[in-house]
Amino acid sequence: MNEQVEGPIGAVVGLVRSTFLVNAVYEASAREFGLTQQQGQLLCVLMAQSYGMGELGAVLGLAKSSLTGLVDRTERNGLVERTPDPHDSRAVRVGLTRRGAKLADEFYAQTCRRVDGLISGFAQDEREALAGLLGRVVADNQVPMVFVER
Repeated sequence: MNEQVEGPIGAVVGLVRSTFLVNAVYEASAREFGLTQQQGQLLCVLMAQSYGMGELGAVLGLAKSSLTGLVDRTERNGLVERTPDPHDSRAVRVGLTRRGAKLADEFYAQTCRRVDGLISGFAQDEREALAGLLGRVVADNQVPMVFVER
């Protein structure tokens, strides 16, 4: 029952369908590295800096209990670590371990190659137009820095 619709599609359908496509690519990339999709997102977020648990929950859009479980599992795998927050003795910051940083770099590069492959047939001007439009969507909706430009 998976029928393909021929012809042009609207912006909403295009965005929704491309979200499914990018998520599938992201999940496949994570699986190759022995990660869940959420662990891959966590590693990519932490590439830029460490975060307090509250900040991290907001960036990833996770409830406290879900975030705690994700950080616990990723910490047990030796990829992230909790350190005391220098500004608040009751709080911790979550950052990448050396092993986590190496894996995050490899995962990020592989995922970028795979996502870039989705538009490999685009001319340079088409890529720039798509980047400009998607950049506006991201900025207008204040999307957190889950996957940063490197």
